[in-house]
Amino acid sequence: MGRQQNGQQNRQQDGRPDGSQGTTRQAVVIGGGIGGLTAALALHRQGIPVRVHERADSLEPVGAGLALAPNALRSLDRLGVGERLRALATPHPAIGLRHPSGRWLARTSTSAFEAYFGDTIAAVARADVITALVEALPADTVRTGSPAILVTPGSATEPAVVRTSDGEQEADLVVAADGLRSATRDRLFPRHPGTRYSGFTTWRAIVTPGRRPDAAGEVWGRGQLAGIVPLADGRVYVYGAALAPAGERAADGDERAELLRRFGAWCAPVPQLFALAEPDRVLRHDVWDLADPLPAHHRGRVALLGDAAHAMCPFLGQGACQAIEDAVVLASPLTPATDPAAALPGYTAARLPRTTAVTAASRRIGDLAALRSPAATLLRTTALTLAGLLPARVLLSRSAPTYSWQPPALGDAA
Repeated sequence: MGRQQNGQQNRQQDGRPDGSQGTTRQAVVIGGGIGGLTAALALHRQGIPVRVHERADSLEPVGAGLALAPNALRSLDRLGVGERLRALATPHPAIGLRHPSGRWLARTSTSAFEAYFGDTIAAVARADVITALVEALPADTVRTGSPAILVTPGSATEPAVVRTSDGEQEADLVVAADGLRSATRDRLFPRHPGTRYSGFTTWRAIVTPGRRPDAAGEVWGRGQLAGIVPLADGRVYVYGAALAPAGERAADGDERAELLRRFGAWCAPVPQLFALAEPDRVLRHDVWDLADPLPAHHRGRVALLGDAAHAMCPFLGQGACQAIEDAVVLASPLTPATDPAAALPGYTAARLPRTTAVTAASRRIGDLAALRSPAATLLRTTALTLAGLLPARVLLSRSAPTYSWQPPALGDAA
């Protein structure tokens, strides 16, 4: 990057930050999750050489599904992988919200959703998204088992410097997609208070029932909820969320048993699906978010992306979707001859207000889900039931600011 790993290639004069020459901007991505891989693909589509450094030894996510909303699918269309992922999604007639007794509180047909937004919500396994992104990149783009650490963020006149197992290397652009506990974020904004525990812990698993469940959506109880998302090939993504102290885990070490203790008396098929999970493949994570927005999503030649920039609660289903948006917005003004340092203020200007609003909206939904007292939950149930009586168009219009977002155009210099 900038200075090649073997130190043998020098830049030539073209106004680059070190004053030497060369015409191709080079980028380093820290983190090989969905946000980092999407950023790499977007930069590749713009003709910018890019290398992804992923700390883990492999890109094999397990136990999780994703709901790719229209805003994310439109962004993935810009990258040429949207249709592939739509084709992996399993259609279902309706999505909605139920009481633990099984009574529907609100329900919307997927045909009404698609008619309103012009697209669907594609529920796919996280592994399928990773595979689609990796296969769209040149074969040598992603380096696993390769932690990368930002040494200096650079400036308008100096390159950024990243340390990897191959030593230090310069980069015209660093994309920090290093997640919730981003070391890069801490390096750029050391005075920021960081993430805050939301009060919720979550469980996730992918199971294969004998028959596809009739219902898709969520079930809300007192301070906890469960979700059912049909996937391709007869699989189902199931998840639960509940208020719990940070760091708490099942006393007997069996998180599937913990799910059944918490949700075993709920309506079918919630307990039946949780019972199908393999105990050692149930993922449990506490939910942390950036309740205080960062002052910017960049500094110097470094752009923060995804959870590193705006970690959010999962209750709006927009964490990965916003990271995908980030990637397309970041890459859209860049070309091999563009200086990234000049473009990054525009990235912050475009992304900070939107992600702050989405993060706050997700937190508000979490606050509703967190209600536990009988009076509060009764009031919530009544309000949701009344909302469910409204015309579908009225209900869907409330999601329009999130789902109707349109991505900028990308070139295809690759």
